[in-house]
Amino acid sequence: MLPATGQYAGGATPIRDPLRRSHVPELPEVEVVRRGLERWVSGRTVAGVEVLHPRAVRRHLAGAGDFAAGLKGHRIGAARRRGKYLWLPLEDTSASVLGHLGMSGQLLVQPEDAPDEKHLRVRIRFDDTLGTELRFVDQRTFGGLSLHPNTPEGAPDVIAHIALDPLDPAFDEAAFHAALRLRRTTIKRALLDQSLVSGVGNIYADEALWRAKLHYERPTSTLPRPRSVELLDHVREVMNAALVAGGTSFDSLYVNVNGESGYFDRSLDAYGREDEPCRRCGTAIRRRPWMNRSSYFCPRCQRPPRLSS
Repeated sequence: MLPATGQYAGGATPIRDPLRRSHVPELPEVEVVRRGLERWVSGRTVAGVEVLHPRAVRRHLAGAGDFAAGLKGHRIGAARRRGKYLWLPLEDTSASVLGHLGMSGQLLVQPEDAPDEKHLRVRIRFDDTLGTELRFVDQRTFGGLSLHPNTPEGAPDVIAHIALDPLDPAFDEAAFHAALRLRRTTIKRALLDQSLVSGVGNIYADEALWRAKLHYERPTSTLPRPRSVELLDHVREVMNAALVAGGTSFDSLYVNVNGESGYFDRSLDAYGREDEPCRRCGTAIRRRPWMNRSSYFCPRCQRPPRLSS
């Protein structure tokens, strides 16, 4: 069954944070998008590409014409993801279309005769009779599509430096813990460091830290290995729970392949719950400014680290 008009392959998750109005989508949201692309786009051959706004392909340095020519006539392989990036391999080449949703990007599978969206940036048509096309819509144009050669491992070369995410079977827990002990940083900063672990953003970091009873300013050098393993387990639990719920949606810009919003925001234990009682001890959740964002925590369950004398 094909998606009906107005239904999506996926989109970003703008979050109404008092200090930052929108966030880049995190791993569960991008995974929902990847699954939608794999169902509705993978295996189809590109008949043509129309770039309606050059900024949407600005990371393809050779320009819009080269981007369109590079896709035409090629069959799209299984959609893949690393952290917050997703890509569509071109099966008969050693290149892939890399996508980043930015803060407001959406990849929509739409009927070919559906009216153009106001912020439509790229249209990809296919050579079959399914009657749908892939559209990249982006209000703020912070996201984009680009074509890149693959590494021997099959990922676009420009994201080769990005670490694996905690849901990847090849993720190295021992290496992660060793890196934590060597870094002069705090645990939340480490969770958001894409060179250490990818796909974790502000929302799911706060949720995992609440579950682990760790304060966001805890120095990584003081975290024993059992605690870092436990924290990773909580990160995975939060992300898997969000995937089951279809992601976290705070407004209509994030929807899944069926045009439905994610519902994980209704299950959040810390993020966005300022002054509400902690579900574990009843203490009011607090919010503190943090790196132009916010950190939400329970002051009783997640006690701040002691200052060294």
